[in-house]
Amino acid sequence: MTDTWLSAPEQRAWRAFLGLHRELNARLNRQLQSDSGLSLPDYEVLVVLSESDEGRMRPFELCDFLQWEQSRLSHHIRRMESRGLVSREGCTGDGRGAFVVLSSTGRKAIEAAAPSHAAAVRQLLFDAMSEEQVAVLEDVFTRSLREMGATRCETELAKG
Repeated sequence: MTDTWLSAPEQRAWRAFLGLHRELNARLNRQLQSDSGLSLPDYEVLVVLSESDEGRMRPFELCDFLQWEQSRLSHHIRRMESRGLVSREGCTGDGRGAFVVLSSTGRKAIEAAAPSHAAAVRQLLFDAMSEEQVAVLEDVFTRSLREMGATRCETELAKG
């Protein structure tokens, strides 16, 4: 049986990860708001839709991928819909189902926001690392996601 508490190095690593996560989210959200008027959650939804087949997904698929509750997704999609970033379309194969669809406005928004967002991610995170450190980070995160049973991880999407 293992010890209940984290070891000192594990605790330091965990706290550093939590701090980095909070700080990155806050700074990236501010950058997106300032540069494009999108929030970080807007950006996440738009990225997933833009990388999906035909720019559309069923809401349950978006919930699964983003790890959001159905009510959160529903409210957020409604707000994005009111801004013309996405739309909802009925599903012909399932009269009760629907698709969330990336609009042309949403596609333009993600294409305009992506370069400055990528630059901010690089500046805030990767510029301070060597190529080897980036590779180790990818390996650690990918292994952790697989251990947790994550079905689709970001690195798999990035590889196409």
